[in-house]
Amino acid sequence: MARKAPRHAEAERNDYALLDATKKVLAVDGAHASVATIAARAGVGVASLYRRYRSKDELFQHLCALSLDQWIEAAERGLEHDDPWEGLVHYVNAGVEFSGGSLGPLAGTIAVTDDMATRFTRSDQLMRELVERAHVAGVLRQDVTAMDISLLIEQLGKSPLIEQLDRQGRTDLADAARNARRRMIAIALDGLRPGHPPLPGTAPAPALLAERWEHTPTDSARPPERP
Repeated sequence: MARKAPRHAEAERNDYALLDATKKVLAVDGAHASVATIAARAGVGVASLYRRYRSKDELFQHLCALSLDQWIEAAERGLEHDDPWEGLVHYVNAGVEFSGGSLGPLAGTIAVTDDMATRFTRSDQLMRELVERAHVAGVLRQDVTAMDISLLIEQLGKSPLIEQLDRQGRTDLADAARNARRRMIAIALDGLRPGHPPLPGTAPAPALLAERWEHTPTDSARPPERP
């Protein structure tokens, strides 16, 4: 495999630092998070960002595509497991780990690009394969759907305790907080096993997540936002 040029490798590292910082800042500030705050958290210069991206929206669209790559890789790794249950557990744990804060607050605030849509379709297909494989093997309760798994990961990825300690700079409690979250994940995963009472209500439709990303520009004449 060819090695990446130093400049390209640095840009990629910066992108993933930005992705991580964006998730954390969005968890606190929501969609109103400024590029300046995100850049400071990632240790990246704002000026260098705007040399690469023409607007805040373009930056967020690129980060969404990178995030989808993480979901695709997690699903592919899960499908590599011989044990369907272990493959699903890998996917859930990986998703919880890197989705902290998540990019959900951006839903509806930016246009979904063709690149984002293509990666989402691939990610969704792989995740459904994971769920179907677990159903066929009888290790996942039959009333749990792929949408249920997606929503579960989104909920578990947000840890009010970890986020609060992070804001307070309490690194002394970070390990204990992460251990507590691992216990919560284990409890939730046990609930996916067969043998439990039926789930309430009806299975959530895919549109529940997809439609929140529909974007209607409020002012097309407004120039690209700057921090």
